[in-house]
Amino acid sequence: MISPLQPPDSFHLEAAQGWLELGNPIESSEELEKITALMRTHPHVLQVRWEIYAAQKKWEAALDIATTLMELEPEEAMGWVHRSYCLHELKRTKEARDNLLPVVDKFAASTTIRYNLACYECQLGNLSQAKKWLKAAFSLGDRKQMKLAALEDPDLKPLWPEIRAG
Repeated sequence: MISPLQPPDSFHLEAAQGWLELGNPIESSEELEKITALMRTHPHVLQVRWEIYAAQKKWEAALDIATTLMELEPEEAMGWVHRSYCLHELKRTKEARDNLLPVVDKFAASTTIRYNLACYECQLGNLSQAKKWLKAAFSLGDRKQMKLAALEDPDLKPLWPEIRAG
């Protein structure tokens, strides 16, 4: 179990999250720099660092952070999800899918993994597999919310007619 950050580091992390929510990744990053050097590799700090890089579309740097998160917390789905998302954004969609497939059962309750697999399969032209994963995601999550999201997700565009009909 990862121990929580202590003040003042926890305050800087909260401030960084706030800046990110306000759409200011530069200020967010500056807050993270105020965290004690030893604690900058804490998973919660790395999570915010990943979000900063993702907001700035710095996918190679985000991939490094996601891989570190995966190694630090292999029992947490987010590192795996973030890593695959980076790979997909780097046009390495097959690798993104292949990163998630071995951990689907490990994270049985993760709608995000199934939804992302649907996106990746769809982009790879495997529409029957994409439908299977999307159906699995819908069954685990809030179907109505997920359907609305799917109908705005360009990765799932080939399935939009079926999603609308279903």
